[in-house]
Amino acid sequence: MIKYPIGIQTFSNIREEQYLYVDKTQYVYELANTKKYVFLSRPRRFGKSLLTSTFHAYFSGQKELFHGLAIERLEKEWKHYSVLHFSLATAKRGTVEDLDNVISTQLTWAEKDNGLTANDSNITTRMCDLVKNLYAKTHEKVVILIDEYDAPMLTVLHDKERLEAIRTELQSFYSPLKDLDPYLRFVFITGISKFSQLSIFSQLNNLYNISMLPKYAALCGITQQELENNFQQGIGELAQSMGVKREDVLKKLRRQYDGYHFAANSQGVYNPFSLLYAMDTGQIGNYWFATGTPTFLVNMIRKFHTDITKIDGALASAQEFDAPTEDMHSILPLFYQSGYITIKGYDPILDSYTLGFPNEEVKVGLLYTLVPYYVSRDTNLTRNTVGQMYLALRRDDINEALGIARSFFAGIPYEEGTLRDAPTSEGHFTAMLYVMFSFLNLYVYAQVRTAKGRMDILLKTDTAIYVMELKIDGSVDEALRQIDDKGYAIPYETDRRKVVKVGINFSTKERTITEWKTESNNKQ
Repeated sequence: MIKYPIGIQTFSNIREEQYLYVDKTQYVYELANTKKYVFLSRPRRFGKSLLTSTFHAYFSGQKELFHGLAIERLEKEWKHYSVLHFSLATAKRGTVEDLDNVISTQLTWAEKDNGLTANDSNITTRMCDLVKNLYAKTHEKVVILIDEYDAPMLTVLHDKERLEAIRTELQSFYSPLKDLDPYLRFVFITGISKFSQLSIFSQLNNLYNISMLPKYAALCGITQQELENNFQQGIGELAQSMGVKREDVLKKLRRQYDGYHFAANSQGVYNPFSLLYAMDTGQIGNYWFATGTPTFLVNMIRKFHTDITKIDGALASAQEFDAPTEDMHSILPLFYQSGYITIKGYDPILDSYTLGFPNEEVKVGLLYTLVPYYVSRDTNLTRNTVGQMYLALRRDDINEALGIARSFFAGIPYEEGTLRDAPTSEGHFTAMLYVMFSFLNLYVYAQVRTAKGRMDILLKTDTAIYVMELKIDGSVDEALRQIDDKGYAIPYETDRRKVVKVGINFSTKERTITEWKTESNNKQ
């Protein structure tokens, strides 16, 4: 029986208890022996804590844990270093007092573990004394590992005053690193977001950021080759459980969990948390989102008045979407760093990246989370309505599906609807319809670029392609003319499926769809 390490973030536990482990130790060896100060940003539940724990085991000289792994062939000395391992994951109350308590507690643990006593309550002084005393005691340089470095700041990201207070307190914790350089062997810092080095790490200008380097794109996450090499039995069991062929399982897994790219032209990786869950349960589900959507993300979506229809397929430079978190002027950097969008393409001539949802799990999960902000507070009613629309579209009945949507929008109480505080714009109505269509387990896209413009919504089923144009207090005939004039349907004329042009009119007075009209090529 295969033991999948779901939720286990300690390397020694995984190895001693014989849980499945995908070997990443070649990266550990290379980084540990070629770099000194390393920073890595990756989404939550991508294995950052496990990687940090692996560094801890390696620098602690625990050779026996690495038997049979790549690093066993690479490392010859297996020296033992003092390792200071900190995690700020629990410092999420958004107060300086809480943060100070978390840091002080972990410093106390480190001091006691090494038979030392603090002579000062100041965090900076204690960190300096701890490192220097360990160096004097062992005559070996010290390793510092900091996991979830940004957790305290993400909690208060939307609150400028509290953010500044937290950042100042963190600087007192990180500031000794530069002055301690003669006593340090290796420093590894990891988190979700990317705050600027100047604002957090003071003068530590030699921090090596590997977050977007192609050679480290697969450091966290599971590649296609790693999936097929390490999960052979699991894939077979999953196929049996689902009653499908192995190749069908691989396709479903790829669509659901693959697609993360952390560098231009790099290989994609699977979400390891969701992949392990699917293997263990024998079901393909939305496991990443079951752990909850971070509050900070919802707060920032509100702050930037995010148009969700423009996220998938967005174009941006690296400076725009991977900007320091405190300098961002849109939601893109946080979406990217948090794993909700990823690199889908790169144009070297324009130095421009195409961004989008990595997979179906992320897309459906995120949009479901946003239902209360874009459609209705009653998420259960929304889900039931979507189910009815899905059945109608499976029968190729777009008229019935839109009729269901019309009744649903009209039935949303004004006090509970999203239009109360949102502008009655085409963009918002498009977002409402886009969010609902996205739950249908079908291919749906918004703001699709064409040679002459952008179509509002593109929906694909097994038998039909729907090209939709929306108008506000306008004319459905005008909407259909725009589809023809802009040639929105032309790219799909050679597709085996029938192409249906759909003009839709929303009324700001009625707050729902009042009219729609379709034209089909009747392709069979």
